[in-house]
Amino acid sequence: MFDATTILAFKGKNKAVIGGDGQVTFGQTVLKNNATKIRTLYNGEVLAGFAGSTADAFNLFDMFEEHLTQRKGELIKAVIDFSKAWRKDKVLRRLEAMMIVLNQKHIFILTGNGDVVEPEDGEIAAIGSGGSYAISAARALKKHTTLDEETLVKESLAVAADLCIYTNHNIKTLSLG
Repeated sequence: MFDATTILAFKGKNKAVIGGDGQVTFGQTVLKNNATKIRTLYNGEVLAGFAGSTADAFNLFDMFEEHLTQRKGELIKAVIDFSKAWRKDKVLRRLEAMMIVLNQKHIFILTGNGDVVEPEDGEIAAIGSGGSYAISAARALKKHTTLDEETLVKESLAVAADLCIYTNHNIKTLSLG
């Protein structure tokens, strides 16, 4: 589990959306309340979010975008290449980090262990210390409301922020579609 982060992604019918809170902690201390843990990649065609240390995030985002570029934006091929490279690198594979990447067709959770997980429902994924709260809220809201994708992500992250001490209400989202 990675403290101080909650990232939620939803690949809906009309939009693909990723969101994250802004809290960064170090031990028992909040260092920053307005961090950005999500970004667009490959000319705005792919969304990505990160749970782990900030320095690692920049390296892994750059590394993943290189694989996207080499694969001309083909997310599945880039995810597989990236996962292999992350797993093989002796330094990188020891990072306590996870990523979510998605476009309008696919959504994946990636880890340094070489895991490439496409969520069972193919629509909702969450990582970080508040991830289980956010995904629970997202599944319930998807099932019982008609919220648009961006609102569903924001509301689900707000639920996580109410419950997880490592998640705050400074929620940012990015979308495709």
